[in-house]
Amino acid sequence: MITAPDRTPLVREFFDRPVLEVAPDLLGRTLVRHTADGPIELRLTEVEAYDGANDPGSHAYRGRTARNSVMFGQPGHVYVYFTYGMWHCMNLVCGEEGRASAVLLRAGEITEGVELARKHRLSARHDKELAKGPARMATALGVDRTLDGIDACARADSSLSVLHGTPVPADQVRTGPRTGVSGEGGVHPWRFWVANDPTVSPYRAHTPRRRST
Repeated sequence: MITAPDRTPLVREFFDRPVLEVAPDLLGRTLVRHTADGPIELRLTEVEAYDGANDPGSHAYRGRTARNSVMFGQPGHVYVYFTYGMWHCMNLVCGEEGRASAVLLRAGEITEGVELARKHRLSARHDKELAKGPARMATALGVDRTLDGIDACARADSSLSVLHGTPVPADQVRTGPRTGVSGEGGVHPWRFWVANDPTVSPYRAHTPRRRST
């Protein structure tokens, strides 16, 4: 018998733990995005951990800036950044307040609001591709910088919240190098995903990109 996912919102204490504990524990959780056109729900299948001052791959490695300030705040808040001049990516802040660590949400399965997600992601060839990658996920869910700093622990009907869902058993969790992270930060096996899930994005090593002028 298949048990329905638990609709209880995750509390702040869930996120108030070391990032390498929180990241794999987010797999299987339900992300709910309330938009003006209706709700979209997603089952998390892939994440990456970023450990602030201890992690050269983290936006917070060199300290607080206007861009990353949310990472230094309370755990359970949403950190959204804009990258390559075209994409948004979404993170959940975790760990001790003031220490700056976060989990990048990389991929998931759209379980509710599929039609609305399709409208946001017209280029997706299949539903399994709707949120296959962090930028695709943010696009499918209608996430942008207006959500930067919101409290995902506030209540179940907030603009974005995380529900208990159905946690993934430890023997179904895989780990490996983070995608697209260069240098020392790229060697950490801090990407976590659900084994054999078709919505998980493919691994890509870091490839330098030319910056726009």
